[in-house]
Amino acid sequence: MARVKTDLFELRPHHCGISVPDLEASIGWYHEMLGFSVKARLTLEAVGAKVAFLKHGDFQIELFEVPGAAPLPDDRRYPDVDLHTHGTKHIAFAVEDLKRVVDSLKKRGVDIAMDVMNMPDGKVAFIRDNSGILIEFIES
Repeated sequence: MARVKTDLFELRPHHCGISVPDLEASIGWYHEMLGFSVKARLTLEAVGAKVAFLKHGDFQIELFEVPGAAPLPDDRRYPDVDLHTHGTKHIAFAVEDLKRVVDSLKKRGVDIAMDVMNMPDGKVAFIRDNSGILIEFIES
């Protein structure tokens, strides 16, 4: 991944944290649908969270399962509606052939939130993971 240099310090992407209702189901989904593998597991005793770090190339996803966590609000499942709520919106992955990626995911039953569409800077599409979390793909 590219490093970003500022006047004060250098930044490079590391991971995105996602709270999920079923850690094992999400580990399986991210492995089967996007090719992530488990890098590490741990427990955060203070909150009773089970945690798994998943890795794909240089990028990681940190999944949390916390007992009693509130479910994902329905409006967070739709890219255009979710913009009306403050907070992190989605993670995005650059791909070379967006149509091929989306067609492959459709064949495997992935929930498509927004099919391939043209934007000013190129083509994008959104899917939902097994928990309803939005994921964007950008053709680059």
